[in-house]
Amino acid sequence: MFELATVASSVAPVLQNGVEAGGPAIEPAAAAALAVGLAAFGAGYAERGIGAAAVGAMAENEDLFGRGLILTVLPETLVILALVVVFVV
Repeated sequence: MFELATVASSVAPVLQNGVEAGGPAIEPAAAAALAVGLAAFGAGYAERGIGAAAVGAMAENEDLFGRGLILTVLPETLVILALVVVFVV
């Protein structure tokens, strides 16, 4: 495991260089890509548990298909929202 102080001490010079030079630490396109990528990762992580639970519930009761489908698709709205924010900003 790594310690927070170690990570902070290695990240701080990178962020300070951007401030001293008068520009951002990372390019705007890289920040947009990072935002969408992290949103997609979070959605995939959420769908992992939701999908397993939804399939298990549908195996026992077929009437839960619609509810399971909605709950499985719901995290994908995070990625769509991230894309909308990138294009608006």
